[in-house]
Amino acid sequence: MSAVETENNEETIHSIQFREEMTVELVKASASDADVIWAARVSTAGETTLETVGNSSERDAGLINYLARERHGSPFEHTSMTFFVSAPIFVFREFMRHRIASYNEESGRYRELRPVFYVPSKERKLVQVGKTGAYTFIDGTTEQYEITVNAIKESCTVAYENYQKILASGVAREVARAVLPVTLYSSMYVTMNARALMNFLSLRTSRDGSHFPSYPQREIEMVAEKMERHFAELMPMTYAAFEKSGRVAP
Repeated sequence: MSAVETENNEETIHSIQFREEMTVELVKASASDADVIWAARVSTAGETTLETVGNSSERDAGLINYLARERHGSPFEHTSMTFFVSAPIFVFREFMRHRIASYNEESGRYRELRPVFYVPSKERKLVQVGKTGAYTFIDGTTEQYEITVNAIKESCTVAYENYQKILASGVAREVARAVLPVTLYSSMYVTMNARALMNFLSLRTSRDGSHFPSYPQREIEMVAEKMERHFAELMPMTYAAFEKSGRVAP
């Protein structure tokens, strides 16, 4: 690589960026409604299970609805979906409270972290009304939005400049990263089965008026919504049963 290319590359790496969106990509999947049917019917069909799958889509859908309704969850575990997710660190801290998945995240010990930071969009509700456990969020004023975004940008800019200053002095990356805020974007691979994903969606997407209401933080809901779209395409019968059962994980 030439000196010019190196300089341009370093300039790209160190140019601070602010983003509002989350990235979710389906990397690979072994997940279909047929997987659920095979697993469920082995209890009665034994070695002939594979011969019974796909003979009747109506019958298959009925079985999946039954499993979801009665919360017979183990057949849904015979699937696998791996997602690439890019989101702020504070979203990952919430995500990893779900111990029903496998995670591998980029490391600030082994690579210099890129200066990409999260700022809320204008549509993001800013003001909390009510006490913990019984609150709602409403729109903020234009002034509140501008104060928030300007403060985040100023803090992140100073933090990243200090990060570069510490690195330039010869201090290790794992120490220098201590000055960076949780608005910094990180990336990870997360792998989970359909039962785990339904559990995640039941908690991390908004639901009003049900026996199990859910009011997630908007940023992790943005990730969940994108994962849900992939799930609905991969396993339409299972997804329909999830919806029909009130979005409660089996």
